[in-house]
Amino acid sequence: MRKNMTTLYRNNLLERMKAAITATAKYLPSGVITNTDLEKLLETNDEWIRSRTGISERRIEKDPARATSFLCGEVAGQLLEKRGISAAEIELIIVATMTPDMLFPSTACLVQSIIGASNAWAFDLNAACSGFIFALSTGASFIESGAHKKVMVIGGDKMSSVVDYSDRSTAILFGDGAAGVILEPAENGYGILDTKLYSDGTNGKDHLLMTGGGSLHPATHETVDKRMHFIHQDGRQVFKSAVTAMADTAAEIMHRNNLDAENIAWLVPHQANQRIIHATAERMGLSDEKVMSNIAHYGNTTAGTIPICLAELEEQGKLHKGSNLVLVSFGAGYTWGGMYVRWQ
Repeated sequence: MRKNMTTLYRNNLLERMKAAITATAKYLPSGVITNTDLEKLLETNDEWIRSRTGISERRIEKDPARATSFLCGEVAGQLLEKRGISAAEIELIIVATMTPDMLFPSTACLVQSIIGASNAWAFDLNAACSGFIFALSTGASFIESGAHKKVMVIGGDKMSSVVDYSDRSTAILFGDGAAGVILEPAENGYGILDTKLYSDGTNGKDHLLMTGGGSLHPATHETVDKRMHFIHQDGRQVFKSAVTAMADTAAEIMHRNNLDAENIAWLVPHQANQRIIHATAERMGLSDEKVMSNIAHYGNTTAGTIPICLAELEEQGKLHKGSNLVLVSFGAGYTWGGMYVRWQ
């Protein structure tokens, strides 16, 4: 009987356990490409870009020797310093990226090597712009199960490595950057309290993609000549799908958790387009003062956008214990999702 009661107690404890974000950090390269710079490369201008995207400039890592692992490694080192722990305490590293240094080994393994996290296991997760939310949910599951107590989740992309700067539809959008968090067991009532994730390969697979470099079209002179190793996007279709998906998911997260505009501290949306961000906030009934937006300065850093936003909010002292956050994203695949976090 005692054994059964102990098992029941342990099961109840695990059911209550949640993962909390205990540290944030970001890294953005010093190189900058402004809209004025792009005017020299493309048939466009600053007003046209800002009115359609909200972007004024984006950060670019100009050193070819610094790949995504460098960006993420800088984040990882900061996370350890901010949390005041050693690399040996990290049990799992997940890197969300669509621009790995190479197909294998994983960028996460390279980050593990950079910081010397000898006790961790590591892997990459690719859900494009939804990568960080997908990775955060995955990392939280290991905390919630009791398997691990310290998990590092980083989202980062060197988008300049896959952007065709002769293609106006994509060149104006993307920048380089990375950010991440440490997850640990939460106090009761705090942490990542709800997550809803989606994918739709049937309708999404043809609208935002990079066709070259995989097993279907390995690198050849032909794939290079056809510019198949760059991002290709049906901007109008992706925009329509993203507006609907992000707004609907944000509303769903609110409904599932009895949230309203009054008790939400921050909407933290993927930074793809300022008009998409505005439409999502409008659907939630949120004023601009409750919407985190830094797209004007960084553009779309893909898996890096949401954790960069979190790091900036914390740096600015805008996150307090009990703050309710709604995170939403949308990316290639299609992939999208939302998350409810009560800040610890």
